Amino acid sequence: MLFEEANQLLENGYTPLETGYYLLSNGQMHVAVLTRMPGSKGKMVDWWFGYLDGTETYRMWEPKSHLTLEWDEQWQPGSYIGASYIAEGEFGGLVNKIRIHFHDPSECLDTSRFEEAGMGTAIYANAYDLEKVPHGRIIHFVRDTDFGCEMRSRFWLFHATESEATRLMQHCIKEMGRLADFLPGLYMQKNVEIN
Repeated sequence: MLFEEANQLLENGYTPLETGYYLLSNGQMHVAVLTRMPGSKGKMVDWWFGYLDGTETYRMWEPKSHLTLEWDEQWQPGSYIGASYIAEGEFGGLVNKIRIHFHDPSECLDTSRFEEAGMGTAIYANAYDLEKVPHGRIIHFVRDTDFGCEMRSRFWLFHATESEATRLMQHCIKEMGRLADFLPGLYMQKNVEIN
């Protein structure tokens, strides 16, 4: 699925590949990961990205591979759209830093279809190296379900090897699986404290 075809993910059911990767006709590598999140809802995932305030929280998300996270001056607690962070992590034995810049999902998706599609939220970001050279695009589609929600993560990598696609897929499986484990309890705890 090309990035320009991402609205296909708003249709009922699933695509032929929900977890895996393949080379697209335009030379980009497409990575897909499906994470089921019992007890969570899309609004909780959206809250998480606004709650993610720095290294300590980033390491809670995936302590083995997440090393540091620093937001730019655009970030405000509870709001991430329009802001960027630089994350340092270890992926497949390699340590690297990447800049993630968050955008409003309406820039690439037909948000008028969200309610009909059962969308709880969508997280859209672009990935860059530290010199701001584009590396790819990211969309996490979060669809509410009877059991909670499911996150359908999609990555479009501009220049990636099969090995890099494999490492990204494995990392996404780990970090989103861990988020699925702790998010319901954390959300309840923090929102009780806020209220």
